Amino acid sequence: MPRIRSESLWGYIFISPWLIGFLGLIAGPMLASLYLSLTNYDLKHADFVGAANYQRLYADPLFWKALINTVLYTALAVPLGLTGSLLLAVLLNQELRLKGVWRACFYIPTLVPAVAASFLWGYVYNREYGLLNQVIGAAGIPKQGWLETTHWALPALVMMSLWTIGGGRMIIFLAGLQNIPTSLYEAAAIDGAGRWRQFWHVTLPMLSPVIFFNMILGAIGAFQVFTQAFLITKGGPDDATLFYALYLFRMAFEQFKFGYASALAWVLFVILAGLTALQFYLARHWVHYEGERK
Repeated sequence: MPRIRSESLWGYIFISPWLIGFLGLIAGPMLASLYLSLTNYDLKHADFVGAANYQRLYADPLFWKALINTVLYTALAVPLGLTGSLLLAVLLNQELRLKGVWRACFYIPTLVPAVAASFLWGYVYNREYGLLNQVIGAAGIPKQGWLETTHWALPALVMMSLWTIGGGRMIIFLAGLQNIPTSLYEAAAIDGAGRWRQFWHVTLPMLSPVIFFNMILGAIGAFQVFTQAFLITKGGPDDATLFYALYLFRMAFEQFKFGYASALAWVLFVILAGLTALQFYLARHWVHYEGERK
């Protein structure tokens, strides 16, 4: 018994830095924000109002606008990003000359800080001297206000998100592709399956856990999109790019309505938790784990 207690004590000592960090930087602030969401806190006063902040959300048109914009962005950016990363990984998994150099070239753009990348894309989308308008202008197409019209602003930010398809998702897909046994492809080829059928019936099922993992992280990240809209569009035009995180930021650090902002944060937490739970439920019908019996 003394030995077991000693081992337990040393175990707690070794994990104490993580425990202190978790309690002080994660659990503590979360509990504090939960309390603040039940108050009318503006840096001066913290009057307890119960569920009034949550009830106010239903009557707030900007809340629904921000939520709808974020859902649309997620529905477009996540599938496009996953598809682009997967296809890029399949391409870079082939026997190519200078394969490592090509992989590095596609990964390097993700090392550019988000702020710098946002300003770069702001230049690309500029109506007067932007690179994109120069290209389409050479083809005789009129210049477009990519970030100045309500029907182009959101798709423009979605396309901007594809800047990182060669990043971490691609690396994870590459690792998954290299773990697929070659014997499966050989067996499929013997059965007469071509490249497309091998990809559809071997590659995708064997990669389904990796796709599932990237899908969850992608959805969580897309729901928290902030930098591009904050730096380039400021949520405009006409709130077309007012995303949830940007609206939360405005409430907290521009209007100093910390109680209402905390309520927004907890609603976002519940949405993400529900979305993740739904994905785990649906995963039982399409995610295949090697060695699993159904």
